[in-house]
Amino acid sequence: MKLTSVLKPADVTRDWVLIDAEGKTFGRILTEVATLLRGKHKPSFTPNVDCGDYVVIINAEKAKFSGKKLEDKEYFTHSGYFGSTKSKKLDDMLENHTEKLFRLAVRGMLPKTTLGRAMLKKLKVYAGSEHPHTAQINKEA
Repeated sequence: MKLTSVLKPADVTRDWVLIDAEGKTFGRILTEVATLLRGKHKPSFTPNVDCGDYVVIINAEKAKFSGKKLEDKEYFTHSGYFGSTKSKKLDDMLENHTEKLFRLAVRGMLPKTTLGRAMLKKLKVYAGSEHPHTAQINKEA
């Protein structure tokens, strides 16, 4: 009988994955990104170890949205003080804060722990097609 192998943090090998968001649906991209960051696509997945890959998203501003989400969907922030609730429409977020929009959406799909925050640091988002990680890229998805 063979025992299940448990991956240690020192044994993790990380790849760099490039995802081109042009013409792809926003949510479909993010579920793929969350899986890659978490490491669930690897046969050596261990839930308590950060075994995911680095992910670079380019052309983020050209992602597609279905329905009337661009006009209707809002993102809220609250500082904790009375009357400090602010909202931004998805259209404005996509235009002005593309990287923040992708990071917020992926953050909701990762664990809400120190491990999840470490996974989120491996996400790099760029609005255009230029990025400084050309030397590291191993795969394109």
